[in-house]
Amino acid sequence: MVSPPASTADVVGSLYSSHHGWLHNWLWRKVGCRDGAADIAHDTFLRVLSADALETLREPRAYLTTIANGLLVNHWRRLTLERAYLEALAMQDGALEPSPEERALTIEALMQVDAMLARLAPKAREAFLLSQIDGLTYAAIAEQLQVSDRMVKKYMAQAMLQCLLIGNGDA
Repeated sequence: MVSPPASTADVVGSLYSSHHGWLHNWLWRKVGCRDGAADIAHDTFLRVLSADALETLREPRAYLTTIANGLLVNHWRRLTLERAYLEALAMQDGALEPSPEERALTIEALMQVDAMLARLAPKAREAFLLSQIDGLTYAAIAEQLQVSDRMVKKYMAQAMLQCLLIGNGDA
């Protein structure tokens, strides 16, 4: 008798019961915090829920580790951005103390900008930053990057497209 195919919920449930404790401990060693490890383990299994072809999974721990590693990179990147933001706030005069909600929204916006910048080619990213942070003209950017003005315009168009995608929630 052939058994019916297992549902995604059954497969994820089995994966969870077999490997959650191991994954949590592995993450705890990486993060150094039980609560942070629990959050990332939870997010890992949320990603697993949306995955395809779980029935054919041969190396579940390798699969979970791959997903969790990506989430760890995001976690550390967020912490780095948050630290930089808090250091910048500390250098202000104190009159601009944002609320916890404003801080969270700002950090989320910084994460989106960081993700947008990461999707750009290195020269496009540099052109965008030189324009937006340093206020350089396209001609000055072209000279600094040793490219044509036309290439700078292409770089800026790529960056602006990424900004629009973030604004539309597509990024």
